[in-house]
Amino acid sequence: MTETTPAVVVRGELNGLGVVRSLAGGGVPTVVVDTTFRRAAMWSRYCRTTLVDRLQGRPFVDSLLALQSRLGDRPVLILTDEMAVNTVSECRDELASAYRFSLPSPDMVTILGNKARFQELAERHGLPVPRTAVLSREADLAKLRDLHFPVIVKPADKGPVYFGKTERLHVIADMGDADVKCRALLQTAGELVAQEWIEGPDSDIYFTLFHRGRTPDHSMMFSGRKVVCHPPKVGTTAVCLAAPDMAPLLEPLTEEFIALSDYRGLGSLEFKWDAQRKTFVIIEPTVGRTDWQEEVATLSGANIPLAAYRDLMDLPALAKSEPRCAVAWRESYAHWGGREDMPAGVRVHDGYWRLDDPMPALAFYGNAVLDRFQQRIVRPLLGAGHAMRRPRIRAAKQS
Repeated sequence: MTETTPAVVVRGELNGLGVVRSLAGGGVPTVVVDTTFRRAAMWSRYCRTTLVDRLQGRPFVDSLLALQSRLGDRPVLILTDEMAVNTVSECRDELASAYRFSLPSPDMVTILGNKARFQELAERHGLPVPRTAVLSREADLAKLRDLHFPVIVKPADKGPVYFGKTERLHVIADMGDADVKCRALLQTAGELVAQEWIEGPDSDIYFTLFHRGRTPDHSMMFSGRKVVCHPPKVGTTAVCLAAPDMAPLLEPLTEEFIALSDYRGLGSLEFKWDAQRKTFVIIEPTVGRTDWQEEVATLSGANIPLAAYRDLMDLPALAKSEPRCAVAWRESYAHWGGREDMPAGVRVHDGYWRLDDPMPALAFYGNAVLDRFQQRIVRPLLGAGHAMRRPRIRAAKQS
């Protein structure tokens, strides 16, 4: 560890790996906190690592406090995990003496992190959002009749998704299916939001990544466009690139959102072009943390994690730079499509592989091969062996 105050990055998936590499560009030492060494960022040459039992709740807070006592400094805390954001927000007074971090107010973290509450906030302030029905109880299912199908149904609270109790979203084609599906989801996932589907390809999905600092000079914003999602139309970002041509439309909407929520710290907004309304609509915010594709901004000349670090350390702001359009970010080599939708000459950066930092890619792709081997070879063999043994056991019992 150098004499520079370190940053502690929570969760070491691809999101966290991009943060580690972004901070390394500014000479910032980092410590990645996660529950397993299977995460790619845990293998980066640019960080040290710490294992903890959980990334939320009281055990997580205790682990952060213990880490800070070992570091002997007041590190900058950068979150890449949703549940960690909730915990840090709830325990911010206790953690503020040990870490430097910036979040919206506790109430605003709760509102923006809940899809139903965010929808209500957006409608109250006139922000452009898809037509949506908030479903809190079975009686609310009647609201679905006011929507045009298909619709996307999501749990309002991401907790059930995070803990594997339900899927992230459900695309529902008609009212009959919606009634059956939503009745079941209300029992397992709690409150729901049903949004009208906005027609259009993955390349109609845009985003702004940002950091709201203590001064305008310490704030930074980046506009990007998705090229490929995985799964298509409803999944996470697989390929994306800068979209400076859309910044004049996207960034004023983002500034309006930041102002009305009195936002502080890292975040993002996702948009989709609504061809019928001839406008961008806000799909959802990311609150208190970096986004999955955060590194595309750094590769394009806008190092948002480093800007956040320097703001929290009271260092001079980063100099502004023009975005580089000839750069694209790809989650992994599994996603080769989308090149026909990109300008000629674009250089595509793999999210995991870097020549100067190869171990994260080796760890990720090695684990992927191992998982596939277990899924296709080991488990079927074990299942076949179990099936072959069962008749002998039954015969013994019959005799």
